[in-house]
Amino acid sequence: MKKNLIRLSVVAALTTSSFASDINKEMLNQIQALKAQIEALEKKVAEQDVKQQAQTSAVTTVDEKRIEKIEKKLDTVSNTATAAKIQSGNDNLKWDVDFRTQVDNIQYKHADGSKSENNALLTNRLWLGMAYKADDNSSFHGKLSYNKAFGDTANHSQSNTNPGYANFDWVTNENATDNTIKLKEAYWLYTQEKLFGSDIPWAASVGRRPSTDGLPINIRNDQQANSPLSHVVDVEFDGFSIKFDTDTLTGLTGSWLKICGGRGLTNAVPRFDMFSPAYSQDDDKNVDVDMLGFIAVPYDDGQYSVHMNYAKAWNLIGFDGQSLQSFNTAYGAYQSSPSSTTAYNLQMATPSFKDVGDIDFATILFKTEGIGDGISDYLDNTIAFASFAASKTNPNSLGMLGSTDSETGTSVWLGINAPCPITPDVAKIGFEWNKGSKYWRSMTYGEDTYAGSKIATRGQAWEVYRNQQLTKSLTWGVSYVFMDYDYTGSNSFFGADGTPMTMSQAQAAGQNPVAEAQDVRTYIRYKF
Repeated sequence: MKKNLIRLSVVAALTTSSFASDINKEMLNQIQALKAQIEALEKKVAEQDVKQQAQTSAVTTVDEKRIEKIEKKLDTVSNTATAAKIQSGNDNLKWDVDFRTQVDNIQYKHADGSKSENNALLTNRLWLGMAYKADDNSSFHGKLSYNKAFGDTANHSQSNTNPGYANFDWVTNENATDNTIKLKEAYWLYTQEKLFGSDIPWAASVGRRPSTDGLPINIRNDQQANSPLSHVVDVEFDGFSIKFDTDTLTGLTGSWLKICGGRGLTNAVPRFDMFSPAYSQDDDKNVDVDMLGFIAVPYDDGQYSVHMNYAKAWNLIGFDGQSLQSFNTAYGAYQSSPSSTTAYNLQMATPSFKDVGDIDFATILFKTEGIGDGISDYLDNTIAFASFAASKTNPNSLGMLGSTDSETGTSVWLGINAPCPITPDVAKIGFEWNKGSKYWRSMTYGEDTYAGSKIATRGQAWEVYRNQQLTKSLTWGVSYVFMDYDYTGSNSFFGADGTPMTMSQAQAAGQNPVAEAQDVRTYIRYKF
């Protein structure tokens, strides 16, 4: 039994050993096969990596070549576009539009109590602004203007161009005339950051000046201020300006100085004249009217500012006393007995301008944009100003403002512009008051009104207005102006026609001047 067990054990052991050997051999074969597979796989992966890299390199090469081609094409397109821009104004001639439709109710009360009126004067005014910046230092600015009453005019005789002075070059764009488009502004502007190497930015400009709607009349008109200050000068003219930023020199915040000059009338014989060479001086006419002055801002911190203006004008125009008296006599005869004879005599007695002398203007204005410091949003958005101005005549033998003596006139102008309490986010309301003395004489013929310049009033003038933003480009406004004249001649020229008289004195002299004037106007205005 024992022997059998031993025999069985040996057989089992041998069997087991043989089985194990077979297993080990099989496993070794499998491992070797697996290793071969792994090596083959690694080789295949390596081959794919090489192929992929080659493909990627090819794609990259293709992309780089394509990009180079695109860049060349873009350069060509850019050069073509640049040439087109140069041909079409370099695409920098930018236009803006300011179109206003307005209705005015104008009422006049004369010294004798009679009235003149126009209950609904309808007008369209169009400004086409343009600007072109050729480089960092020079630019061009211009503005075309159209201003006309609705429709044609009675008997084609009221186009307000001839006879009369509405087409006078000082006011050619502020009066409703015919349907022609006129030039209001055209000037080039040159700027530099340094003056002879010093840290003083400066600018120079020549052309048809932006000389109407200056501070503070621009506040009521809801537009950017031009220059000079409108308390003494608001009139179109041609000339030059040189401006210097002086805050680094003076140490005063925002200070600057501008020297301005211009010509308001040119004495020159027209071309093809039968008696004198073209454009030579005409000794039978009054000489050139010139103006020179400066505008200075000694301080401006963005909220509080001080503005000053001085100007002198030479050889100003007006009617002499004798010519004016002859005209008034002929006019009285025509009114008493209209006939071809009295009409001819009136025409022959019509006076012509004479050189009557020089005048000096000066003004100082204080302005605040925001009252106080963070008191309230309402006061932060309120503008207030106070302006004082003076004029002083220097007459020749013909006299100025009816006097051969030098006469001084003064004027005060106060105003406030604040958010409308009902709609403070979109509307502003304002109030202004003017007071002018007996001999006050301003150069404000270009003031944008139809009932006369309130700034020129010898007496008192009040205005209340409201401007509202309807859309981004559309605004609506309404205003009421009342002018109470203490003396005549507020809107006349500088000779005997500007003689100040009380209403009773004027009546005693056979005249019937306007004693009061008012203008209620409302408008819709589109700007972009």
